[in-house]
Order: sequence, then structure tokens, then C-alpha cells
Amino acid sequence: MRIVRFRPQRTTATGEEPVAGYGLVEGDVLHQMTDPFKGKTPRPTGRTLPLDSVLLLAPTEPGLVIGMARNGEPDDRRFPPNAFLKPHGSVIGPGDPIPLPGHVGRVDAEGELAVVIGRTARNLAVGDALDAVLGYTLGNDVTARDLQAGDPLQAKGYDGFTPLGPWIETDLDAGAVDLAVSIGGRSLPVGSTARLARGVSEILAYLTSFLTLHPGDVVLAGAPGTYGPVTAGETVTISAPGLGVLTNPVVPARTAPRTPERPR
Repeated sequence: MRIVRFRPQRTTATGEEPVAGYGLVEGDVLHQMTDPFKGKTPRPTGRTLPLDSVLLLAPTEPGLVIGMARNGEPDDRRFPPNAFLKPHGSVIGPGDPIPLPGHVGRVDAEGELAVVIGRTARNLAVGDALDAVLGYTLGNDVTARDLQAGDPLQAKGYDGFTPLGPWIETDLDAGAVDLAVSIGGRSLPVGSTARLARGVSEILAYLTSFLTLHPGDVVLAGAPGTYGPVTAGETVTISAPGLGVLTNPVVPARTAPRTPERPR
């Protein structure tokens, strides 16, 4: 099942901004559905729309975005788990511009599997951790690399530094996802989540041993070699079988036309 968050591209009859909603994608048709993060089983509303008539947004509005450092290669297992936070304001959707701040040095795009939480979760065991997952989407953990050692929050936390999308796939084997990344037309070697030092179940068990995850929260699983430097004027494209394609242009920060949405 592919779940999207969307907004109609046209204004309403009264000229008001269209309200965002959720939908189930089947081919070129979007079936509107109730909010999948409200605690009840989502149900169709009966309304359908052509997929090309809507604007796809980040498929969730996370309260928490958590990334995993030192998790991209099997050898990283010699290090203890290392989690970090990314602000809600860093989240943008498919097609939204990544604002590139000036004077921060090297900035990398990182193609990652993004885990979307479906229910409140605390003290998960490795064996049942996936029961708390609604599904998976593509994530770009944009990082100001030269700032990372001195100020990880700033390095990871600029507005627009976490593109997510285009949809949440609820039926996916997270243990063997091939991630392809292209930056400015240059293709990076394909990476697989099979190379991660810790898989999704172990990551979730670790995180929920000391914090609570809530519906809609996102965990970035780590970049298995799928990263490289970006400059303004380039486009970053991340793709994976079953997860679609996430594309974002990179622009100087002063020209970025959109402001990340506020939490609900």
C-alpha cells in the first residue's frame, strides 16, 4: 500500500488555500483516506482524484526526526549506536528546493531509508520492533559536513535539510533495499540497507529503550555509501524499488521559495 500526503494544486472556489490530506495511490489515481496517524485504522473517504492533479507533500509531519550516525557500513558495528536529532523544520517534500546556506563549506546529500512510525512505541524488543512501523519512504539526510564535528545540530538541522517522499510503502523488506543516488546527473554507486551495521529492528529497539516514538515520527536508518557533495544549481535524485523517486533541486538559501510546514 502506498500512502501519500497531498494538497490539491488548485485553490478552492472561495479562493482559500486547499487543505492537505492523505491518500492511497493506485496507478494514476489517488483515493483520499483518513489520517493514518490518528490512532484508528485509516479508511477511504470515497473521493478520488487524478494523481497529476495534486501536489505531493512530505508523506508525514514528524514530531521527531532521528538519524543514525556511523551505521552505513558493517564495520561501523565496532562503534556504539550513535543517534542524532533533526528539527521538524528541516522536513520538506518531493520537488521542494533544498536551500543551500552560504559559507558552511561542503554540504552532502545522503540517500537513506526512512522508517515511518505507525503507533506509540517504547521499550520495543528486536523481535517485535517492526510491529510499530507503518511503512517506509525515501529520505535525504542533507549534512553540512564541515560543521558536523563542531556542531552536529547545525550541520544536520538547517531548514530544508530533510527531504522525504514521495510515498510511504507499507509492504517492504527493509533488510535489502537498493538505494540509488544521482547528484547533478552523476550517479553514485548503488548502496543497500543490507550493508547497514544495524538493521531497522535493532535501531528501533535501541531508540525506544530511552525515548518514546509516536505515530508519524521518522527514523533515518543510515547511508550505505549513498552520499556525495552538492552545489547550488544541481538536482538530487534518490530512488529505490517500491519506494519511487525523490527529487529535489538545490538552490542558494536566499532564493528558496517555500517555508517548511509547522507541526500540527
